[in-house]
Amino acid sequence: MMTPAPLVVQGRGDGMRDVVRRRYLLSLLVRKELRVRYRASLLGLGWSYVKPAVQFGVYFVGLGLLLRQNAIGDYAVYLFGGLVVMTAFSEAVGNATRSVVVNGDLVRKIYLPRELFPVSSLFVSAVHLGPQLLVLLVGAIVAGWRPDPVGLLALVLGLLLTAMLALGLGLLLAAVNVFFRDVENLVDLVLMVLVWASPVLYSWQRVADLVGRDSAWLTAYQANPLTVAVELVHRGTWAHASPGNAAATPPGLLGYTVLAFGIAAALLVVGQLTFRRLSGRFAQEL
Repeated sequence: MMTPAPLVVQGRGDGMRDVVRRRYLLSLLVRKELRVRYRASLLGLGWSYVKPAVQFGVYFVGLGLLLRQNAIGDYAVYLFGGLVVMTAFSEAVGNATRSVVVNGDLVRKIYLPRELFPVSSLFVSAVHLGPQLLVLLVGAIVAGWRPDPVGLLALVLGLLLTAMLALGLGLLLAAVNVFFRDVENLVDLVLMVLVWASPVLYSWQRVADLVGRDSAWLTAYQANPLTVAVELVHRGTWAHASPGNAAATPPGLLGYTVLAFGIAAALLVVGQLTFRRLSGRFAQEL
């Protein structure tokens, strides 16, 4: 006598494990997103070079030349390293927040792991990150940077931390945005502010001079996971470009890195649990 197959509640999947099992669907969604974004575009993926280059030029002229922030050694490499992190994070979180709503037709018509949508947004941002990272590394080499094992590890950890933060927040915000569409507008506002809340356009020493080096505010600022991600990328590409840059690396970066990864892991768990709990109601709400 055959044992009957266990009943499966439709609309409630197995979380991120379903994404791994359905890697082919993930690749299809990523390709669809890229085709839709660059349909009838002459430059295509070339826009992933143009947009950050223009953003870099505006900040470099406005802050580096006009406001004299270029007192930071190799300011162009410093600035672009921070922009790489913030651009990738902002794109991943912003697109992930809208991902379920944008794919509402698929959600209503067929069942597939809902986590595929925010995860595909992360992979699309990774596609755009590649050219930016290449430009950063070439610029760092021109400035005098030579790779070292600790620096390469810091660069990899910085990018990994950015991805974990973006995925955790993306899962959480994508689920909530299905029920409250104001979330995506709020996210856009917060992402605009975040570029000023991390040492992208200025050095951490400016914050230390403002609030005091023994201040709890400075500790909270340096414990911000995005600040840690930016500083790790700076350590990987900018710190050894010139002899004086390494001295500007914030103290205690290793401890803050461990703390940041703990926060990112907790955020990833919370985001996954929230998404999984709410995903069964997505079709009805959409």
